[in-house]
Parts: sequence; C-alpha cells; structure tokens
Amino acid sequence: MMIEPSIDKLLDKTENNKYVLCNVITKRAKEIESVRRLELADKDQKAISLACEEIADGKVKPSDI
Repeated sequence: MMIEPSIDKLLDKTENNKYVLCNVITKRAKEIESVRRLELADKDQKAISLACEEIADGKVKPSDI
C-alpha cells in the first residue's frame, strides 16, 4: 500500500483530474519498467511507486508525457 506521496498531492499536479493522473502514472511507470527492470528488482521497488514519487517531486509533469 502506497502512503507517500498522498493522492491529494498527486492530484494537485494534474489540476484535480483523476483521469489525467492515472494516464500519466501509467505511462511513466511503463517507461521506468522498460528501462530499469533489473535495477527495480534489486531495490525491491515498484515502477508505479517510483512514477508517483517523480510526479510528486515535479520531475515529471503531465505535459511531459
């Protein structure tokens, strides 16, 4: 279960649009999975969690995807 970043913080990045948030997270997670598959396995971290963290930190914006 993902606790951080909160869904409210993520929704603020997409102007409270859940559809856009879902699409951005999905696309970014797929990119991460294709590039860093072995690295993620070693760290025991999920691509979805990493994508959410990047969006919350402002590293990835909805307009980037």
